[in-house]
Amino acid sequence: MPATMTRACARRATRDPRWPHIAAALADLRERHRHAVRIVDADCACGTLLIETVRYARALGFTAIEGQGVADAPALIGRARAAAARLHDPAIGLDFEGGGLAQALAREADFPADIVLCHDQDGGIARLLAAAGTLVIPDPVATRVRRQAA
Repeated sequence: MPATMTRACARRATRDPRWPHIAAALADLRERHRHAVRIVDADCACGTLLIETVRYARALGFTAIEGQGVADAPALIGRARAAAARLHDPAIGLDFEGGGLAQALAREADFPADIVLCHDQDGGIARLLAAAGTLVIPDPVATRVRRQAA
Protein backbone atom coordinates (compact mmCIF):
# COMPACT_ATOMS: atom_id res chain seq x y z
CA MET A 1 0.00 0.00 0.00
CA PRO A 2 1.50 3.38 -0.93
CA ALA A 3 2.48 5.58 2.01
CA THR A 4 -0.04 8.24 1.00
CA MET A 5 -2.83 5.64 1.07
CA THR A 6 -1.72 4.44 4.52
CA ARG A 7 -1.74 8.01 5.86
CA ALA A 8 -5.19 8.63 4.34
CA CYS A 9 -6.57 5.49 6.01
CA ALA A 10 -5.01 6.49 9.34
CA ARG A 11 -6.58 9.96 9.11
CA ARG A 12 -9.97 8.46 8.33
CA ALA A 13 -9.71 6.07 11.28
CA THR A 14 -8.60 8.73 13.75
CA ARG A 15 -11.54 10.92 12.71
CA ASP A 16 -13.97 8.16 13.66
CA PRO A 17 -15.98 9.30 16.71
CA ARG A 18 -14.88 6.13 18.53
CA TRP A 19 -11.17 6.87 18.16
CA PRO A 20 -10.68 8.85 21.41
CA HIS A 21 -12.32 5.98 23.33
CA ILE A 22 -10.18 3.41 21.52
CA ALA A 23 -6.98 5.33 22.21
CA ALA A 24 -7.91 5.79 25.87
CA ALA A 25 -8.79 2.10 26.31
CA LEU A 26 -5.49 0.98 24.79
CA ALA A 27 -3.53 3.47 26.88
CA ASP A 28 -5.30 2.23 30.00
CA LEU A 29 -4.39 -1.37 29.22
CA ARG A 30 -0.73 -0.41 28.69
CA GLU A 31 -0.70 1.58 31.95
CA ARG A 32 -1.79 -1.66 33.63
CA HIS A 33 1.30 -3.29 32.09
CA ARG A 34 -0.63 -5.38 29.60
CA HIS A 35 1.42 -6.62 26.66
CA ALA A 36 -1.33 -8.50 24.84
CA VAL A 37 -4.66 -7.19 23.57
CA ARG A 38 -7.57 -8.70 21.67
CA ILE A 39 -9.87 -6.44 19.63
CA VAL A 40 -13.05 -7.36 17.74
CA ASP A 41 -14.63 -5.05 15.17
CA ALA A 42 -18.25 -6.05 14.63
CA ASP A 43 -19.36 -4.89 11.18
CA CYS A 44 -15.83 -3.86 10.23
CA ALA A 45 -16.58 -2.99 6.57
CA CYS A 46 -13.19 -2.86 4.79
CA GLY A 47 -11.26 -3.05 8.06
CA THR A 48 -9.78 0.44 8.15
CA LEU A 49 -10.59 1.19 11.79
CA LEU A 50 -9.47 -2.22 13.06
CA ILE A 51 -6.22 -2.11 11.11
CA GLU A 52 -5.37 1.35 12.41
CA THR A 53 -6.34 0.27 15.93
CA VAL A 54 -3.92 -2.67 15.90
CA ARG A 55 -1.19 -0.48 14.42
CA TYR A 56 -1.76 2.06 17.19
CA ALA A 57 -1.66 -0.72 19.80
CA ARG A 58 1.71 -1.80 18.41
CA ALA A 59 2.98 1.79 18.57
CA LEU A 60 1.98 1.87 22.25
CA GLY A 61 4.18 -1.15 22.88
CA PHE A 62 1.80 -4.10 22.83
CA THR A 63 3.73 -7.20 21.77
CA ALA A 64 0.83 -9.57 21.04
CA ILE A 65 -2.13 -8.05 19.24
CA GLU A 66 -5.07 -10.01 17.88
CA GLY A 67 -7.68 -8.31 15.72
CA GLN A 68 -10.87 -9.97 14.51
CA GLY A 69 -13.12 -8.23 12.00
CA VAL A 70 -16.62 -9.37 11.05
CA ALA A 71 -18.81 -8.12 8.19
CA ASP A 72 -21.64 -9.40 6.02
CA ALA A 73 -20.29 -8.00 2.74
CA PRO A 74 -17.87 -10.41 0.99
CA ALA A 75 -16.35 -7.64 -1.16
CA LEU A 76 -15.51 -5.57 1.90
CA ILE A 77 -14.04 -8.58 3.70
CA GLY A 78 -11.85 -9.17 0.65
CA ARG A 79 -10.57 -5.60 0.80
CA ALA A 80 -9.93 -5.92 4.54
CA ARG A 81 -7.97 -9.15 4.05
CA ALA A 82 -5.90 -7.57 1.28
CA ALA A 83 -5.08 -4.57 3.48
CA ALA A 84 -4.21 -6.82 6.43
CA ALA A 85 -1.87 -8.86 4.23
CA ARG A 86 0.22 -5.74 3.72
CA LEU A 87 1.00 -5.54 7.44
CA HIS A 88 4.27 -7.29 8.10
CA ASP A 89 4.55 -7.34 11.88
CA PRO A 90 4.75 -10.67 13.70
CA ALA A 91 3.21 -9.06 16.81
CA ILE A 92 -0.04 -8.39 14.92
CA GLY A 93 -2.51 -11.07 13.95
CA LEU A 94 -5.54 -10.01 11.93
CA ASP A 95 -8.42 -12.12 10.69
CA PHE A 96 -11.50 -10.98 8.82
CA GLU A 97 -14.56 -13.18 8.40
CA GLY A 98 -17.77 -12.80 6.51
CA GLY A 99 -21.14 -14.05 7.55
CA GLY A 100 -23.70 -13.40 10.20
CA LEU A 101 -22.78 -10.92 12.89
CA ALA A 102 -24.84 -12.64 15.58
CA GLN A 103 -23.14 -16.00 15.02
CA ALA A 104 -19.67 -14.44 14.99
CA LEU A 105 -20.32 -12.53 18.22
CA ALA A 106 -21.68 -15.66 19.88
CA ARG A 107 -18.39 -17.43 19.06
CA GLU A 108 -16.43 -14.53 20.57
CA ALA A 109 -18.12 -15.09 23.94
CA ASP A 110 -15.98 -18.21 24.43
CA PHE A 111 -12.84 -16.05 24.61
CA PRO A 112 -14.00 -12.44 25.12
CA ALA A 113 -11.99 -9.62 23.61
CA ASP A 114 -10.58 -6.71 25.56
CA ILE A 115 -12.27 -4.23 23.22
CA VAL A 116 -15.27 -4.66 20.91
CA LEU A 117 -15.95 -1.97 18.31
CA CYS A 118 -19.45 -1.70 16.90
CA HIS A 119 -21.68 0.70 15.03
CA ASP A 120 -24.84 0.14 16.97
CA GLN A 121 -26.09 -1.67 20.04
CA ASP A 122 -29.68 -2.36 19.05
CA GLY A 123 -31.64 -4.51 21.47
CA GLY A 124 -31.16 -7.77 19.61
CA ILE A 125 -27.40 -7.60 19.51
CA ALA A 126 -26.56 -5.75 22.75
CA ARG A 127 -26.39 -8.96 24.81
CA LEU A 128 -24.08 -10.61 22.28
CA LEU A 129 -21.82 -7.55 22.19
CA ALA A 130 -21.57 -7.48 25.98
CA ALA A 131 -20.62 -11.17 26.08
CA ALA A 132 -18.07 -10.76 23.27
CA GLY A 133 -15.80 -8.37 25.14
CA THR A 134 -14.86 -6.51 28.28
CA LEU A 135 -15.32 -3.02 26.81
CA VAL A 136 -17.82 -2.28 24.03
CA ILE A 137 -17.22 0.96 22.13
CA PRO A 138 -20.27 1.86 20.01
CA ASP A 139 -20.42 4.53 17.32
CA PRO A 140 -22.29 7.43 18.97
CA VAL A 141 -23.35 8.86 15.61
CA ALA A 142 -24.93 5.58 14.41
CA THR A 143 -26.65 5.11 17.77
CA ARG A 144 -28.04 8.66 17.70
CA VAL A 145 -29.31 8.29 14.11
CA ARG A 146 -31.08 5.02 14.94
CA ARG A 147 -32.77 6.59 17.97
CA GLN A 148 -33.92 9.58 15.94
CA ALA A 149 -35.36 7.29 13.27
CA ALA A 150 -37.32 5.27 15.83
